[in-house]
Formats: sequence, C-alpha cells, structure tokens
Amino acid sequence: MAERVRVGVIMNGVTGRMGTNQHLVRSILAIRDEGGIDLGDGRVIWPDPILVGRNPEKVESLARRHGIERWSTDLDACLADPEDSVYFDALATRVRPRTVAAAIAAGKHVYCEKPVAPDLDSALDLARRAHAAGVKNGVVQDKLWLPGLVKLKRLVDQGFFGRLLSARIDFGYWVFPGDDVPAQRPSWNYRRADGGGIILDMFCHWRYVVDRILGPVRSVVALGATHLPERVDETGARYRADADDAAYAILTLEGGVVVQVGASWCTRVRRDDLLTVQVDGTEGSAVAGLHDCWVQPGSATPRAVWNPDLPQEHDYRQDWERVDADTAFDNAFKAQWSLFLRHVVAGDPFPWDFLEGAKGVQLAEAAERSWRERRWVDLPELSR
Repeated sequence: MAERVRVGVIMNGVTGRMGTNQHLVRSILAIRDEGGIDLGDGRVIWPDPILVGRNPEKVESLARRHGIERWSTDLDACLADPEDSVYFDALATRVRPRTVAAAIAAGKHVYCEKPVAPDLDSALDLARRAHAAGVKNGVVQDKLWLPGLVKLKRLVDQGFFGRLLSARIDFGYWVFPGDDVPAQRPSWNYRRADGGGIILDMFCHWRYVVDRILGPVRSVVALGATHLPERVDETGARYRADADDAAYAILTLEGGVVVQVGASWCTRVRRDDLLTVQVDGTEGSAVAGLHDCWVQPGSATPRAVWNPDLPQEHDYRQDWERVDADTAFDNAFKAQWSLFLRHVVAGDPFPWDFLEGAKGVQLAEAAERSWRERRWVDLPELSR
C-alpha cells in the first residue's frame, strides 16, 4: 500500500460557486476520491483541507455536505498551525493582498485564484514577498488545461501554422440584468468599488493564454464599455452598474503577431463555444473552443470569391477538420492543483507563479490605461 504524504491545505473563500465547485469538489476532493496523487516512488500526496470562511453557518454546512471534518472562521489560528503547509485563497480580489501576505509571513506555500491582486504594484509586492520568504507560490491559470487550448498549443508546437500571422479571441455571453431572469454572475462583478469589471477579470486570462500559446504580449490598445448601466442584485434591488461589462482590444506580440480580443457579458452566442480562439498562419488556421479544435491546412483552403450579388451557397464550416483527442483530459482546475501539490512535495517545476500572475494584472492595468488615455500602451518586462 502506498505511503500517504499528508498536505494540510487551508482553503479560504471556497463557499462561493467557483471555490466550491472547481477548487473543492472537482479538485481537492476529486484527488482524494482517486486515492491521492501518485508520486511514482511508493508515495501519494494526500491533501487534507480545512475550510475557512467568515460565516460559520455557511462554512460548516459546506464541510458537512462534503464530509470534511475540519473548518474554521479563524484564519489567524489556521495560519499559525504548522500542520497545514499550504494556503489557498479564493476571496475577492480586493482583499487578497492582505490575506496572501499574512500567509507568506506565516511561512505557508500559497496558491490563489486570479487576479493575484487588484493592481500591478500589489501583485509584484506579493511576488517579491514570496520569493524573499522562500515559499512556493502559484496562481490559477486554468484555461491552459482546457482540451481545446491544449490541442491548439500542440498545433503551434508542431509548426502546423507555418509563420504565425494573427489570432482572434472571442469570449462572452448574455448575463441577464436580473429583472425577470436571475443573473448568472454575482452583482459585485458590475460594481467598480467591489473590484468588478470584465477587463480585470478576463484580461488576466488572455495574458497567460496568449503568452503561453502564441508568444509574449508587448503592447495593447483597448476600449472598455458599460453597456448596461443598471442591474438587479441578489436581493432584488436595483443598483448602478458602473464597471465595464465589455472590452475590445488589439494586442501586438513579439515577432509582430496581432491578436484581436472581444470580451462581453452583453452579447448573445452564435459561435461554437462561449470562448473561441482562431489562429491564422501562412500554412493553415485553427479554431479552438473550450473542448474542441478544428483545423484548415493551406491545402484544404477553398478559393473564396467575393460576390455580394449572389446568395452564399458554399458551406465554409465543411472545409474544417476536427482534431481528434489522443488522450483523456482531466478537469483543468484539478490538473493545475495536482501540479502545484507535486511542486510543494516533490519540487516538480511550476512556472505559473506570482510573477506570472502579475503579468495578467499588468495587461489588465495597461488595457484600462489605454482606454482612459485613448492610446497604445507598451508592456515592459517584469521582474521581482
């Protein structure tokens, strides 16, 4: 029987939808259900969570519902316990610098949701604190493990595209204002004072997706918008939605690749998925969604002829070939959790650290500055 290596994990802020579903149930508990993470040397990593929250009824109910014995409302006491070596933070972004800094000061290895902080200075400060303390650190960058984007990355690595030319990221869906149909997202997402806004929320994703798949982002020009200035909150009360609910940007990459980005919570979907990424190159193109990826090599590219006087009879979708999966894909959040826990226990590489997380905040901050000042903004290299 394999030897269990217990890793105590302080999970703060997991009573919310994302924290409960993706991080607790589909990651930590799923790892336990599978018997732990096999290290290949007769040992398995066994995460032992303690749930932390401000509301004792909510956190106790969550723990009982999933058979978790340990829960607390005293974060300081949890951080003081040497038996728990990892701190996970899924709190609101605006309070994360304080709680993560406290965890670093307590000597905990830290893993947290993105954005790592609400502004670049705070993000870099956390990266420097973690480096100086010698604690392992990481930021959730889940979309890198989505099956569609994994397939897209493989195509880039295989040279399928030839010379990369451009890409287009199209993300969004209609988030109901809350009048007749309840909104699918919390109301704080649409209040600037509470850290809301699609630029801060989603451009952190675009940074690591573009950096890791296509190449380093070097500059951005962006426009944000608040298309729906009034919404209804969870209590049924109307409120002023003053955060950006849509954003439109162009990124330039090292080497001259151009990426168009559209992100909106005020759009209706008529595409293959809620997120699609199209990449065009001299030798072929591909379109990836969350799970699937389609390709069109140059040899299969039809000759398109512009003639607005005749109805379009050619079905361009039929010219694309679906990329078959050659492996089973795990939950994206669980995949990164497993890598982080291996990093903590066995020292396996984990490049998605706080400095990488700071790059996402840098892009969001640059996009907001571009919008405010109506100009291109460069993104210099970051260092601790």
